[in-house]
Amino acid sequence: MTSKYIYNGMDITLDVYEKLRAVIELIASKEKISFDEAYASFAKTRTYWCVQNPQTVMWSESAEFIVDEYYREKGFDV
Repeated sequence: MTSKYIYNGMDITLDVYEKLRAVIELIASKEKISFDEAYASFAKTRTYWCVQNPQTVMWSESAEFIVDEYYREKGFDV
C-alpha cells in the first residue's frame, strides 16, 4: 500500500500521521480510555475525515484545536 498525503506537491504523510497520533492520545487521556478505543471513536467522525483530507488543511491545526472540533461534532461543550 502506497498511500501518501500530498499538499501543494509536498508529501505531508508524516505530518498527518503524527497529528492523528497526537489527537488520539489526547482523546484517550481526556476520556481515560485506551488508544485503540479513542481511535475507533475518532475514526467515525467528520473531523477525522477532515484531518486526512489535505485540501481542508485541518492537518496543520494544533492537536488541541482538532480535539475541540471532535468534541463539538460529538455535541459536547468545549
